[in-house]
Amino acid sequence: MKKYIAEVIFLLVAISLLVLFITSPPESKPERVPKPEPIPIPEPVLQFGLPADSFNIETDNILRNQNLSDILVKKNISYQMIDQLARKSKPIFDVRKIKHKNRYHFFLKKDSLHTPAYFVYEIDNTDYVVYLLGDSIDVYRGQKPIHRELRTASGTIKSSLWNAMTDNNINPVLANELSDIYQWTIDFYGIQRGDQFRLIYEEMYVDSTPIGIGEVYACQFQHMKQDFYAFLFEQDSTLSYFDEEGNSLKKAFLKSPLEFSRISSRFSNSRYHPVLKIRRPHHGIDYAAPTGTPVRSIGDGVITRKAYQRRGGGNYVYIKHNSVYTTCYMHLHGYAKGMAPGVRVKQGQVIGYVGATGLATGPHLDFRVFRNGSPMDPLKVEAPPVEPVFEANKASFNALKDSLSKQLELIPFQQ
Repeated sequence: MKKYIAEVIFLLVAISLLVLFITSPPESKPERVPKPEPIPIPEPVLQFGLPADSFNIETDNILRNQNLSDILVKKNISYQMIDQLARKSKPIFDVRKIKHKNRYHFFLKKDSLHTPAYFVYEIDNTDYVVYLLGDSIDVYRGQKPIHRELRTASGTIKSSLWNAMTDNNINPVLANELSDIYQWTIDFYGIQRGDQFRLIYEEMYVDSTPIGIGEVYACQFQHMKQDFYAFLFEQDSTLSYFDEEGNSLKKAFLKSPLEFSRISSRFSNSRYHPVLKIRRPHHGIDYAAPTGTPVRSIGDGVITRKAYQRRGGGNYVYIKHNSVYTTCYMHLHGYAKGMAPGVRVKQGQVIGYVGATGLATGPHLDFRVFRNGSPMDPLKVEAPPVEPVFEANKASFNALKDSLSKQLELIPFQQ
């Protein structure tokens, strides 16, 4: 009987526990609290490397005959501090070279007195100098970030390369770039109506303002129905231009001793002399150009003669380039500094300036070339190129050339 009662009690307890478990609410889990989203911290607005949004900024232009002292005194900056700033600035920027119309900026604290904290002067489109105005003064130089964008351009010559650039809204500075690139292969004084060009280059910007031309990566210049290509390629850590076959565009001689001019008289065995009024040989090329136009040596060499001929070439210079070629430059207005017999000159170095000395009716350069002592037409000089693309670099060059050539072909010639 006792055993029976114990079993009944055990059964009742078990039933009670089961009912309690079934009827009891489940244990509530702790509610998950979402993590707060991080509050974004805005990037400071920088101007000249300074947090512009922390200051009030006043901008103005340098007035004629205005100097640093004139500007800073108006902001109640003491003459003592101005003198200290000028002295501290000297190795960084000479304050006496502040230019009329250049911009400057005052960074003013947002206090009741609008206390000047910084003065910034813009030296040019990219460089600036910052003056810290406070208990501890400081001066340092900075540069705005330059942004480069890839551009393409093309044109057709109607009157001049410069006009072709401006007619197609292309930066005319590119005319100078093309003249430099092709100075060994194309006579830009002889380009003709109908000649065409297209190119790939980069333009540089500061604060969305164009400031100049960067690298010119590829060009195609069609002159007298012949295509002249130029591809920029790095070899031996040096960037140079090569044609489609990997030959250097740089030759032993420049195509002309003047950057821009016109041919007023060509090589002839019988030319009517405008002063002497007789026919006589003219074994050179006359380039008409304004007095003072720089005259360049067409190649490396040594000056052998520098003299004056009253009834002839006026001021003249002879340069011996090698055992074969010698050049002569006549009617010079004057000589560049240091020119004298025995002086070694470099290709492109200025040796003198266009003039009208000697027998001349107006300013021009009489340029002559001698091959083994005999005069020859300067326009027919063919100088050998310098180093081509090395065999080890041919694969890299060809890959670059093929890519740039395809991009050039996609540029339509503008009329």
